[in-house]
Amino acid sequence: MSLNKLSLQDLSKPALLLTAFALTGTSLLAGIHALTAPRITANEHLALLQQINTLVAPERYDNDPIADSVSLPAAALGSSQPVVVYRARKQQQPVAALFITTAPNGYSGDIRMVVGVNADQTLAGVRILAHKETPGLGDKIEAERGSWIFSFTHKSLTSPSEEKWAVKKDGGEFDQFTGATITPRAVVGAVKRVLQWQQQHANRLYEMPAQETR
Repeated sequence: MSLNKLSLQDLSKPALLLTAFALTGTSLLAGIHALTAPRITANEHLALLQQINTLVAPERYDNDPIADSVSLPAAALGSSQPVVVYRARKQQQPVAALFITTAPNGYSGDIRMVVGVNADQTLAGVRILAHKETPGLGDKIEAERGSWIFSFTHKSLTSPSEEKWAVKKDGGEFDQFTGATITPRAVVGAVKRVLQWQQQHANRLYEMPAQETR
């Protein structure tokens, strides 16, 4: 009997130790997460603000565009993902809206971008956030790879006219890249859809209650 009791106790000790280590590890991870989560959130907030400030200078607005954001259904703008819109205001008056939209028809898949639209319906600018387009060809949509993306700034549905919102190969005004038409076509189409939606819903957009978005 004593031998059986002793062996059971011996067997139970490692299990108890493992349980104790697991509980300690879980507690430590929870503590680390509690300490680092606010810092991670703050860093993400700062990175997003930097993207916004690239298109809308911080002196143009006095609200927090990240807190003043709404989410739109993907289908409303022909996006492959829901569209988050960050609204910039000054003294509660609309300044610009920044749409995070995704063109589904790039040469190699989704092209994620931010499209800034001023309250007067002109473009504050466009920047590419993520894509998988061909290096040396489609990646010229990046601001770091060429000047093409800057050609959208100050344009609107009246300049050029709406029917000219296409690449030159399709009878429009926008340049395509040598050997790569699909990529710029996808970007031009996505920007045009944002402008069309904004034109139809400008007042409603700024009246929508803010939502918690990520």
